Amino acid sequence: MTLQEMGARAKEAARALAVAGARKDKALLAAAQALEDACGEILAANEQDLQAGRDAGMRDAMLDRLALTQERVGAMAAGLREVAALADPVGRVLEGSVRPNGLRITKVSVPLGVAGIIYEARPNVTADAAALCLKSGNAVILRGGKEAIRSNQAIAQVLRGAVEGAGLPADCIQLVEDTSRESSVGLMNLTGYLDVLIPRGGAGLIRTVVEQAKVPVIETGVGNCHVYVDAQADLDMAADIIYNAKTSRPSVCNAIETVLVHSAVAQTFLPMMKRRLDEKQVQLRGCQRTREILGEAVQPATQEDWATEFLDYILAVRVVEDLDEAIAHIAAYSSGHSECIVTENYRNACRFTQEVDAAAVYVNASTRFTDGGEFGLGAEIGISTQKLHARGPMGLRELTSYKYIVQGDGQIR
Repeated sequence: MTLQEMGARAKEAARALAVAGARKDKALLAAAQALEDACGEILAANEQDLQAGRDAGMRDAMLDRLALTQERVGAMAAGLREVAALADPVGRVLEGSVRPNGLRITKVSVPLGVAGIIYEARPNVTADAAALCLKSGNAVILRGGKEAIRSNQAIAQVLRGAVEGAGLPADCIQLVEDTSRESSVGLMNLTGYLDVLIPRGGAGLIRTVVEQAKVPVIETGVGNCHVYVDAQADLDMAADIIYNAKTSRPSVCNAIETVLVHSAVAQTFLPMMKRRLDEKQVQLRGCQRTREILGEAVQPATQEDWATEFLDYILAVRVVEDLDEAIAHIAAYSSGHSECIVTENYRNACRFTQEVDAAAVYVNASTRFTDGGEFGLGAEIGISTQKLHARGPMGLRELTSYKYIVQGDGQIR
């Protein structure tokens, strides 16, 4: 099937979805049960992808992104049930007014229409994205990476069958099975069919989509995130936050990549931090001052390191003289995802939250909380790092637009 044929089917399915109401929840619950029932088949397909990845020399962090387990399949199913339990974002009255001439104007939320999702080696995205798009009334065309193609095929087949069994068109959810570069470019150029394209993956993928797509793009995902340890920080707290934000799951976009430490506490804090990070064998790349304190075990940091999203057990470290230098460093290198200050100084915390430009700015908490579920918003399609339409966790409401309904009784202009 060509992409144009998939687009035409998606547009037709989107018309049915826009007025599906409670049938969307029925379909999501059926899909959740179907995922659990098909867990064995999904894991078998995933093992083929994992073996292919091992044979190709895929890094451990990337294998972790690719891997499914019974628990992770269960989490996907639980995610579908959570989405089903959320309020329907479609049909909300956002505002309304009555004009002096008697016209009644109401602003109402509506689906975007047809969404395209381009993503890499995370098969859970197949279920997450499909669920969010379905609940928000959007048909979706999914295009995953070749690393996860067998897993994605298995998951998509299960979802399509469950949705159709619940009375909605199976073409609400479609998977592009051609993983060549041509199919990716084709999706970026699918004007007339796609209403929005959302890339989820590394910096290279997102940059390519933003630069080449002819359809509207919502930029998500790249997380060059920082923790700044202030002169008046609780150092034990800072060590805990950094350990969690770097090592709990280094392959995700809300993990930190750089730590900035005030010079007044660097001599005391850096050895504390290194002892914690050594538990996970984190490789440190530091400025000259950092290397003077921690020794030759720390590799010299390059200019490129400050700008890199490592997605691995690698951390860049820099000693700064004050809050101004920390904020300036973040302004120069941040991807606008999540930034953190650890401090007991209220004024410094306020300055940091006001002056740092990111989708999520933290005081004394791990950046790993930048997540739709952790924010109480339910599941998310990704973290938007741009400023138009949506910013931060993109949940159901961010997958809708709106229209104006104007009611009159014969008014003319």
